[in-house]
Amino acid sequence: MTVTPDRIAETEALIRPHVRRTPILQIDGRDCGLDTMDITLKLELTQHAGSFKTRGAFANLLTRPAPAAGVAAASGGNHGAAVAYAAMRLGLPARIFVPQISSPAKIERIRSYGATLEVGGDRYADALAACVAWTGASGALSIHAFDQAETMLGQGTLALEFEQQAPGIDTVLAGVGGGGLIGGIAAWYQGRIRVVGVEPEAAPTLSHALAAGRPVDAPTGGIAADSLAPLRVGDQVFPIVRDHVASVVLVDDDAIRTAQKTLWRVARIVAEPGGAAAFAALLSGRYRPAPGERVGVVVSGGNTVAVDFDAVR
Repeated sequence: MTVTPDRIAETEALIRPHVRRTPILQIDGRDCGLDTMDITLKLELTQHAGSFKTRGAFANLLTRPAPAAGVAAASGGNHGAAVAYAAMRLGLPARIFVPQISSPAKIERIRSYGATLEVGGDRYADALAACVAWTGASGALSIHAFDQAETMLGQGTLALEFEQQAPGIDTVLAGVGGGGLIGGIAAWYQGRIRVVGVEPEAAPTLSHALAAGRPVDAPTGGIAADSLAPLRVGDQVFPIVRDHVASVVLVDDDAIRTAQKTLWRVARIVAEPGGAAAFAALLSGRYRPAPGERVGVVVSGGNTVAVDFDAVR
């Protein structure tokens, strides 16, 4: 199955009754300490289950028959919440595997959707190994967090929707973990606008892959490790981003924290670290738009505990 604009449009029509059309918000860069600039935020953290992952979850469950054993997924947290939510809505049993670094907010959200939750191991790779073992033994349908065509088709519907809402943007910035989101975005735009990936310095999966010419293991640390730190970028993701992503920039943990605080101060948006990473690239100067460049930023997800950012120094 190929990930093309036509297939993304078909997927969007299929999942439309089940997902939210998330809003956009236009802000003035000067309010964030930047030069005069129009910034359009795609507020995907308002999606069901708190992130764009819900799109890929429904794309999988509506196109792939689930056996009696139900579905299973490995996740840092957001994908697990999305699969649990979609399975609940479609009346399917779900078992979700997350590592110990998964945030309490994400663990609670998964449980609230009625899924069976397995917490173990230090990183996403450990959860994935446990999920593979379970699906092999049980026959449950495995829903991969990023390296699957159906998943990328679902995530690509975000870009279709964003283009309808903000047709004049020149550039889209999106956070990168395993690459399902940026793969879907890049597959939709096909080079018609600039697509820029943003990774934590502590988890440079795509940067390492591009340097090596193939997916390779990368560090898996940083404050966004529960959403943007798989061991490597996806094998199916890689050719798409290699061909259609303009560049990848790295941001450190301090820049991500600053982005979280700024989103709260300027627009009262509470984003988890992974959800603020793309915005951090603008604030830190790791991505510098040209004069007059119209920039779109994906803000996803919102699965975090309530934080008094005003009190954080």
